[in-house]
Amino acid sequence: MKKSTFPLGSPFCHKSQNRRLLNRDKLKTAIITTVIVYVLMALVLPPQALSGRPRKSRMPLSSTSLRAMARIYMATGDYAKAQPLAEQALALAQRTGASDKELAMCLIDLAYLYNGQGQLENASEMCTLGLKLQEKIYFEKHPFLAYTLRTLSDIYQGQGKYDRANAALDRAFDIMLDSHLPDDKAMTQFYIDRGELLAAQGHFDQAECFYTKAEGLIKQVYKEDHLFNANLMLRKAEMNLAAGRYEQADNLADRALEIQQRVYGQRHSLLAPAWLVKANSARAQGRYTEAEQLLQTALDSVKQKRSETNPLVAEALTALGMVYMVDGRYNEAEQACSRAVDMLETSVGPDSDQTAMALNNLARLYIHQGKLRQAKPLCDRALATLQGMFEKNHPSVTEVRKTIAQLQYKLSAATEVARTDSMLHTATTR
Repeated sequence: MKKSTFPLGSPFCHKSQNRRLLNRDKLKTAIITTVIVYVLMALVLPPQALSGRPRKSRMPLSSTSLRAMARIYMATGDYAKAQPLAEQALALAQRTGASDKELAMCLIDLAYLYNGQGQLENASEMCTLGLKLQEKIYFEKHPFLAYTLRTLSDIYQGQGKYDRANAALDRAFDIMLDSHLPDDKAMTQFYIDRGELLAAQGHFDQAECFYTKAEGLIKQVYKEDHLFNANLMLRKAEMNLAAGRYEQADNLADRALEIQQRVYGQRHSLLAPAWLVKANSARAQGRYTEAEQLLQTALDSVKQKRSETNPLVAEALTALGMVYMVDGRYNEAEQACSRAVDMLETSVGPDSDQTAMALNNLARLYIHQGKLRQAKPLCDRALATLQGMFEKNHPSVTEVRKTIAQLQYKLSAATEVARTDSMLHTATTR
């Protein structure tokens, strides 16, 4: 966990200073958001709408204006407010016979939003439709297609459809490299995406190569404390966490958090992924109190700005369940883990690797409680899902195999106890 810098004086001075900093960050974020929204409204609304003077007729908002307003909320992580605006924009574009270009933008914006909300089936549908329209509008290797393919690849990755994710990103690279040099700054995010996709499949060395390429380009264009750099740090932190390199993961997550908090404030929902990295690292190292605090912080932030069914919520719930299990709070643990499975089956799908790992953790809880019959089908399902996606040495496959080994040991021990009891009972009744 990141170390705090304590001022001289009593603990009360420290708490007071933290409160002032938190309030200042909240005020700063609120002012920036308000100014942006007001400027946007000034551009799309008639003057009397802002002056408060009565007007004879109301000028309806266009789909372009609604999309622009939705993007403001998406940029600040407020997906709940963005969703109705983006959906209205699409409905209006369809109803008024807007151009294919505008309709494509409405579909792709909504796909991006649904992806952020964890509504991956809807996101996939919107993105595919938007891509088809763009293919109709633009030439075969227009960069706009590459950016849409990036979004589609990310959606497929969230669903655990890695073959499709790789294919979409391969095509995006092919398009971009047709008009850009490999060291063009426009390639930066594509390298990060490739690294993330490789890391998710357990190819850490290859992922590191792409992250290094992206890092070199970022240093040429942006300052070290730029959000772009924070995004890369966080991707690398997640990779190190998956590889079991906890110290590196903590350091990278701390640096990313420091940059993000300066921009978004201390408790923003866009900080949740960094808190989850730190929480899972702390849990893996046995720092359960710290992990629980970080997970609760992540949960609270996501629920405020996204939705109750977001995959980030499910990830935090699963990790909390494991913390509760160690603490002997079995009812809370089972409730959290079961809810996470239900949420993931609905959002990312029953055959996603995220769902498989949630099933594995629920099985671990059942094994810990001695509910071995309930654990076995969960283990079998998780392993079957992951074996269909990954190589046999993938960290997630290895984790499920460990759970199955633990289950088999417990089942063998239970069988041996039952056999011994039966022999004793037979001997005493003779």
